[in-house]
Amino acid sequence: MRKVPIDMEYVQRLLLELLTIPSPSGYTDAIVRFAGEELSRLEVPFEVTRRGAIRATLEGQVGRPARAVVAHLDTLGAMVKNLKPNGRLELVPIGTWSSRFAEGARCTVITDSGRQYRGTILPLKASGHTFNEEVDTQPVAWSQVELRVDEVCSSAEELRQLGFHCGDVVAVDPQPEVTPSGFINSRHLDDKAGVAVLFGVAKAVREHQVTLPVDCHLLFTISEEVGVGASAVLHGDITAMVSVDNAIPAPGQNSTEYGVTVAMMDSTGPFDWHLTHKLVGLCEEYGIRHARDIFRYYRCDAASALEAGNDIRTALVCFGADASHGYERTHVDSLRALGELLALYVQSPRTFARDKVELGPLEGFPTQPG
Repeated sequence: MRKVPIDMEYVQRLLLELLTIPSPSGYTDAIVRFAGEELSRLEVPFEVTRRGAIRATLEGQVGRPARAVVAHLDTLGAMVKNLKPNGRLELVPIGTWSSRFAEGARCTVITDSGRQYRGTILPLKASGHTFNEEVDTQPVAWSQVELRVDEVCSSAEELRQLGFHCGDVVAVDPQPEVTPSGFINSRHLDDKAGVAVLFGVAKAVREHQVTLPVDCHLLFTISEEVGVGASAVLHGDITAMVSVDNAIPAPGQNSTEYGVTVAMMDSTGPFDWHLTHKLVGLCEEYGIRHARDIFRYYRCDAASALEAGNDIRTALVCFGADASHGYERTHVDSLRALGELLALYVQSPRTFARDKVELGPLEGFPTQPG
């Protein structure tokens, strides 16, 4: 095993490209095509599932049992619920996020015909010159916002004539900005930053001719934000899966914005003890800045995989993302640390195949290595 360098210029460039492609859950064809083209460029074989998720393979010395690393291509967004009499659009969220973060957002409405319209999500009482202090007391809820379309229309009928319908997808602008100090600010870093890092790991494995002990499948899911991401993307020979997502550097949390965070538990319960501590051990052994954390209001691709009945060990490793599900911020050092850990994990010996201490109370019983 060796600590291979992650090409952070590539990761950052790819992240900015990913952010330009709208991909709310349910509208992911374009970003799946982009990801497939990038895998082809890296000469990483892959297949697309019936629903549109991607299963790629970094070949190892042994094909089975295999391991997997998963990140999700889909993001938060919104959908048109009704055409309003005032010529504006009523919205419901795609995924779980507060309308507080939607207020003021520029966005694109994607209609049935494929034509796209620009607009802004605004609170119902948007003008201080009209509503005065009521602007500050309006409740925070999706029923309290509307989408103002940048077209000449002042009625529901005029919206229909323009081609708007219930069910139109609304993609919120990411508004990315990279600072000289290494911060990356944008909506939808969850999980496009994780996707970019996973591509960076694939690139490092290929360019540095890293030998993997077993096949590692890179999984890119398309419905994590609505709870079913990795439910049907796994191969039957996968025994361990590491999810890649965002950590929460906020009051009461232990996550770091400048290193990798290994989650011990989320709202669905503890992650696998053996796999989680293996990842922590790699950080300690190879000097990767890291933290451990527990997330109370959080679920990831691991949950959907287990709920679908997959008998696998799962873990969660994260880049820091301040203001998650809002206007998020991470740091290039966090992405680098995440990439270094994942590159070590895909090289690492199979769990249970090397160290009997890992077996604990199961020693002496047959166990599938992962």
